Amino acid sequence: MKQLLKQVFSSQKHLIRLILPLVTVIFAASLFATPALATGVYQIPDLTAGNTWVLDQGEVISRLNEGKISSAFEDLAKQTDKEVRIVTVRRLDYGETPESFSKELFEKWFPTKAAQANQTLLVLDTVTNGTAIITGDGVKPMLTDSIAESVATETVSVPLRNGDKYNQAFLDASDRLVAVLSGKADPGPPQITDNVQVGGTFKKAEETNQGNATAWVVGLLIAATVIPMATYYIYQINQPSSNG
Repeated sequence: MKQLLKQVFSSQKHLIRLILPLVTVIFAASLFATPALATGVYQIPDLTAGNTWVLDQGEVISRLNEGKISSAFEDLAKQTDKEVRIVTVRRLDYGETPESFSKELFEKWFPTKAAQANQTLLVLDTVTNGTAIITGDGVKPMLTDSIAESVATETVSVPLRNGDKYNQAFLDASDRLVAVLSGKADPGPPQITDNVQVGGTFKKAEETNQGNATAWVVGLLIAATVIPMATYYIYQINQPSSNG
């Protein structure tokens, strides 16, 4: 039995030596992968001649729809001198919010009140689907704060809550913004229906894989600790009594 216990404890040490590097890699990945994907205003390029109407760093808008939105914004600028831009990012820097990010970017791209006057900036963080919108003083008489807020929190957010429909969200938002800034009647937010979200309870494949890997590591660590202890306990209680 002593030989068996030595083998068990030896196996435990060997298993721990195998598992520890894996645990270290997992923790390192979780600590360093996130900041690498984060986006700060300093990483957003300056506007150049020819104008960038859609900056899709989150890669959630198809090229076809990006072209449609850009054409609509370009026509709006030619007809009214009012400009709209959409920016998507994958993940914001730690402590940053869509509101603070959009404000900083707005001031970076348009540093003066005069430059900001006819501008509208719509921002989306694709990790949280958080949205924010900033408007200049020159567009507020038409695109009021309440309409702008509705565009961000309803026109964009509703399709995202109903299945991450990014293309629909931004097409609807661009149509609404162009209509309002062209002096037409506000189409209003999308109609909200009470749909049962059947698929919403399922995890994404990457979440499932990560959860399975973590469960395996935790299970192995527990097994490596509990099995030797249980074996030793069983051995002890099955020993003949020293009293006779």
